[in-house]
Amino acid sequence: MRIYFRVLKESFNFAMNALRNNKLRTFLSLLGVTIGIFSIIGVLAAVDSLEKEIKGSISSLDNSTIYLMRFSFGPTEIPKWKREQFPDVTFEEYQYLNRSMPDMKAASFVLNVSPETIKYEDQSVTNVEVIPVTNDYYDIEELQIVQGRFYNEPESLSGAPVTVIGDEIANSLFGVSNPIGKKIRIYGRKLTVIGVLKKEGTGLFGDSKDTAVIIPVNLVRKIYGTNNKSAFPAIIIKPESGSDVPEFVAALTQKMRTYRGLKPDEVDDFFVNQLQGFTDFIDNITGTMSKIGGFIGMFSLLVGGFGIANIMFVSVKERTNLIGIQKALGAKKKFILLQFLFEATILAIFGGLIGLLLVWLVSFGASQLTGDFEFILSSSNMFWGMLWSTLIGLIAGIIPAWMASRLDPVEAIRTGM
Repeated sequence: MRIYFRVLKESFNFAMNALRNNKLRTFLSLLGVTIGIFSIIGVLAAVDSLEKEIKGSISSLDNSTIYLMRFSFGPTEIPKWKREQFPDVTFEEYQYLNRSMPDMKAASFVLNVSPETIKYEDQSVTNVEVIPVTNDYYDIEELQIVQGRFYNEPESLSGAPVTVIGDEIANSLFGVSNPIGKKIRIYGRKLTVIGVLKKEGTGLFGDSKDTAVIIPVNLVRKIYGTNNKSAFPAIIIKPESGSDVPEFVAALTQKMRTYRGLKPDEVDDFFVNQLQGFTDFIDNITGTMSKIGGFIGMFSLLVGGFGIANIMFVSVKERTNLIGIQKALGAKKKFILLQFLFEATILAIFGGLIGLLLVWLVSFGASQLTGDFEFILSSSNMFWGMLWSTLIGLIAGIIPAWMASRLDPVEAIRTGM
């Protein structure tokens, strides 16, 4: 074991000498490894960060959550002209499904509307996201109320003039004052604030309930009627925990087809969008991005490997005389081979460490600049990056090390003189 430590120490010293004595050549040769590791780990870190942010944005929703609407979350074979003829889901369909669907934990009717300006006395906030929903939305999204309460079923059905507001809305309109019981103006109506949501921060796509107000959907329906073309409705459904989701989707589809009187040969004129399908779609995108980044990074590593091989060939030539003396003194081929392999590996590790340092600096800087978006440099990505770097160094050093170990001691001493 002692001989291996000796080989490692000597190889480390030779590698350091190569770094010191041939700075430009070594720098250019290691640049490929550095760029390769930076590319691979940088892409993996960006993909992991993006995936975490996207899934964090929808973490309040269970993967089994279903969105029933006239639009599809993903690609579909139904042509656009035909999809445009699909009718919107209705409040009556929501009530029908609420009564008849088995294994359903909760369902909420939602209207997607344009942002509005809300006012309280002389204070106003523009571009506010308004979320008109039925009361079961509270259970589906697992909302957290820090002050007051959410509206109940009677208030939801009657379209009572009440609202639950986000944290930033509360701070902008009321400051340090208690907003509960205060009346804000929206849609030309006065609504009583009955609850304030817990602060959640800004999501990846800029979405956040901190800047939203939630109101009973029937209040909006009373104001604008049921045929408001500026808003499109959806029904959000959450199956019971542990239920068979594919079976639930099949039953839901059949219920909707029956209610709409569709014939067996007619296609569904609605879409049952599963959140799980969306997360799978995100996984496919991030997986593809990782593969592309890894492919590009591997080319950079390959170039870096040639650079390290070049260093090692030059090192063998410069130390031919020394190799001959070592072999004349009894050094075995294995000793010479390991010496140069260790040296090549150490050089590659240096390049990899510089690449990791650059990724860390970029990740730290980007996290500071973006604020809410956090770049993740995971230990597993660092491990794989260093493993690839080590392997590249090992592979790049094989041929030069083999050539050095095969040198004839007499010829090597004579050549080096």
